[in-house]
Amino acid sequence: MSLPDLSSLWLTVRLAMVTTFVLLLIGTPLAWWLAQTRSRVKPVIEAIIALPLVLPPTVLGFYLLIAMSPNAPFGGFWLQATGDTLSFSFTGLVIGSVIYSFPFMIQPLQTAFEGPVQQAMRTAASLRASRWDAFFSVAVPMSIRGFVTATVLSFAHTLGEFGVVLMVGGNIPDRTRVASIEIYENVETLNYSDAHALSLILLVISFLTLFCVFLFNRRYPAHVRL
Repeated sequence: MSLPDLSSLWLTVRLAMVTTFVLLLIGTPLAWWLAQTRSRVKPVIEAIIALPLVLPPTVLGFYLLIAMSPNAPFGGFWLQATGDTLSFSFTGLVIGSVIYSFPFMIQPLQTAFEGPVQQAMRTAASLRASRWDAFFSVAVPMSIRGFVTATVLSFAHTLGEFGVVLMVGGNIPDRTRVASIEIYENVETLNYSDAHALSLILLVISFLTLFCVFLFNRRYPAHVRL
């Protein structure tokens, strides 16, 4: 396999890792709030989170590209603060990937935090445990399968992104050209050997990732299943 293929593969893995980490930081408190709240705005928030599941990736990528433009408030603020544009950058890819993979992190965590976890939290509160102590000593261990599922699905989903990353990042070597774009470019140029090699690597990575989460769920049963 040629060096550009390996470079795009490494960029894809790095993007998936950073995206998954950011999603864990943002998604955990949001999923916890959704599992507890009875607010009237909850269905609205859930619909917004699930929107990437039904919205064409090119549509989402188009509006993200506009928002990241230097002429837009958010994109202009970023340009003034950092001296670099969000569009066609790795940071822009991360933002787009986080938004696109949001439901794959939030929904498994929200499901894991509901039901028995809430009952256990009320029991811990009756024993005068603080909310932080109860969360880390009760909720997190009981929801471990939800965390594993959410993490793996978010990582795997980011590996296979195409439309959003193409719209937001373009096709800049060593900067925004991820593996899916590299495969598409190889197919367009009839370079099927490189396209096949890179596709096979992604297939193996995706299969092993999902196999590990199913194996984990089989060995560590809990009230939440993948």
